[in-house]
Amino acid sequence: MRVMLAEDSTLLREGLVRLLAEEGHEVAAAVGDGDALLAAVAAAPPDVVVVDVRMPPTHTDEGLRAALEIRRRWPDVGVLVLSQYVEKRYAAELITADTAGVGYLLKDRVAQVDEFLDALDRIAAGGAAFDPEVVRRLLAQSAHADPLARLTPRERDVLDHMAQGHTNGSIAAHLHISQSAVEKHVNAIFDKLGLAGAAGYSRRVLAVLHYLRS
Repeated sequence: MRVMLAEDSTLLREGLVRLLAEEGHEVAAAVGDGDALLAAVAAAPPDVVVVDVRMPPTHTDEGLRAALEIRRRWPDVGVLVLSQYVEKRYAAELITADTAGVGYLLKDRVAQVDEFLDALDRIAAGGAAFDPEVVRRLLAQSAHADPLARLTPRERDVLDHMAQGHTNGSIAAHLHISQSAVEKHVNAIFDKLGLAGAAGYSRRVLAVLHYLRS
């Protein structure tokens, strides 16, 4: 796949370039700020961009704003956001915009090479990939919501994996239960959230958004 990187840490940026090249991916651009990333994408949109949240000049949200702009102008380009911390508002904004081809990982996850590459592949294929810690904190901030309190511990586990972008088959493998059991839990989650009759929408996405917005 064609990948573009935006990371102001030269060490991490060059490490990612080498890793992706060794995996057979084409790194079309590797830049140090959000404006340079937008210019590179405008010139020749890649399959996926990997972007840090905090970059020059203010080191606040330049990367995140660039990521959201890419999602708006080039919706077919996958976006994988990297952050040192769990930026709750930023992660929620990405998810509420559209979960197709979107991911949010903590930088520590990059050290887990297989997980990072798997996330990149899922995003390039139009899926989603969210760090478990990001999902845990986003769901925790809405733990006061009545619907969440109605979920069983296993249903919470299933919802956690749904929010990370896993399919039912993948959830079954991670939780060591049958796929039919996962399907029953998913349907129970939909029922408890009042989404059973949400025709015309992705109930999986609505289930996650319900918590992030509460």
